Parts: sequence; structure tokens; C-alpha cells
Amino acid sequence: MYTLHWQPPYDWKWMFTFLRARAVSGIETFTGDVYIRSVIVEGHRGVMTLTPRTDTHTLTVELSEGLLPVAALCLSRIERLLDLRCDPRTIAAALGNLASARPGLRLPGSVDPFEQSVRAILGQLVSVAMAAKLTGKVVAACGEPLVDAPGYYTFPTPEALAAADPLQLKSLGMPVKRAQAIIHLAQATLDGYFPLHAPVDVEEGVKRLQTFPGIGRWTASYFALRGWQAKDIFLPDDYAIKQRFSGMTPAQIRRYAERWQPWRSYALLHIWFTEDWQPEQAS
Repeated sequence: MYTLHWQPPYDWKWMFTFLRARAVSGIETFTGDVYIRSVIVEGHRGVMTLTPRTDTHTLTVELSEGLLPVAALCLSRIERLLDLRCDPRTIAAALGNLASARPGLRLPGSVDPFEQSVRAILGQLVSVAMAAKLTGKVVAACGEPLVDAPGYYTFPTPEALAAADPLQLKSLGMPVKRAQAIIHLAQATLDGYFPLHAPVDVEEGVKRLQTFPGIGRWTASYFALRGWQAKDIFLPDDYAIKQRFSGMTPAQIRRYAERWQPWRSYALLHIWFTEDWQPEQAS
């Protein structure tokens, strides 16, 4: 049993609602306020069970036996997934009224950047629910069952997806070009060309991601947001964002969002999940 700490406020209801909506069958489950998921960390496989304790501002972590040799790395990944090192007061002060409805909102990250990159590609042009369902099919087809955790699989490794048949992936319900993009991504990861860690210049990193087949600006930015947990990403071309900024061009939206630097990722989340938000007309 391990304990991680976080600074209040933390909107656990929002965070778990976000993750639950995207939960992938075979690797993620929720039981009430308890989040359980499988992971592979440096070849070690197992499940981790996460339970927030709002009265003590802590997160209780249970790791299955297979993960104990890499416990410190698991805890670090959990901190990134749940943005536990965030200072919410600093961000709320910087965002002003935008953050007033949810001052405890955090930036959902990931436990594995490669997994998040594949999920970003699978989520293109489909609903959140359909993306989760399709990812579950990929997990069942290419992942490996966990012997000590019946019902759970590990997310497919780069080796498994690099060796996948694009027609097999297509049969799961995706365009063949998307299947080929995933296979190319997996091989690039094995070859060390895909940037799993955030570069010093995130904007240049996002541009580099767009050189990979099947990764456009939106997918690259969304991956940076979650896979790298980049704090200063904004998506002026996003459909929902363009709706919020009705009558403004993407260039105008981009300039408007500069006021929230260096926390534009948090601003983006607040705008996405605040239905009645509108930009100030004088700006």
C-alpha cells in the first residue's frame, strides 16, 4: 500500500467522470470511486488500484505483485495521469473567472505515452464512446491477458502493434489508413523516432508529430496535452472551441488564448467543460 499527496482543491468527480467515459474494456474498470487499471512498466505487468481520500488529501495506491519491483516508476506515472503535482491555486489565479466554476480541475495525463498516442489516433472522427469501444477491440486482439488478474489485459506493446496485420486491424472497425498509421507509429517508437517524452520546445514537438502518417494538428496537440501532459496547449481548430468562439477565426482564437499562457491546457479544459462560457466581447 502506497500513499500519494495532492493539494486541494481537487475535483475528483470531474476527473473520474472524464476517465470513466474513456475507460477501455480489458484494461480499465471503475468500482464506485475506485479506479483500477493494468499497466506495463519496464516489462513488469500488473494492475494498480487507486482510491482518493478527500478527507486527508491523499491517494491510496495498491499495486499487484508483478509491479512491486517498479513501484517508484508506477507512482510517478500515477502522478502524471492524475496531475497530482499541480498547484491548483496558482492556475486558478492565472485563469481568473474562467476557472471559477471548477477550481479543482486537473489535466488528465496518461500512464504510458505510447498507449496514449495510439488512443489519440483511434479517437479520430469518432465519439468518445466509440473510441473506447474500438480501443477495447484492439486490446483484445493484440494485448496479452494478465495471468494474475483475470479479465484484465495489458495494452498492446509497440512490438505487438508493429507486427500487426493492417487488414486485421481494419476488421476491428477502422479505416485501413488508420491501421497503417498505428503500425507505423509502433515501428517508429521501437526505432526511437517517435518522441514519447516532451521536448523542450513543445510547439516544435507538435509540428514533428504531424510528420507521422495519420497524425494531423488536432491529434498531435491532443497527444501533447495528455501523452506529454503539456501545460500550454490550445486547440483553436477544435470543433467545440470554434463553437465557443463563434464568429472568430482560428487565428483570432489563438491570439485570444494567449492571455492564459503558460496554462492554456487548463484553459482549454475549462472551456470544453463549461457549456455556457463565452469570450469577452471587448477582447
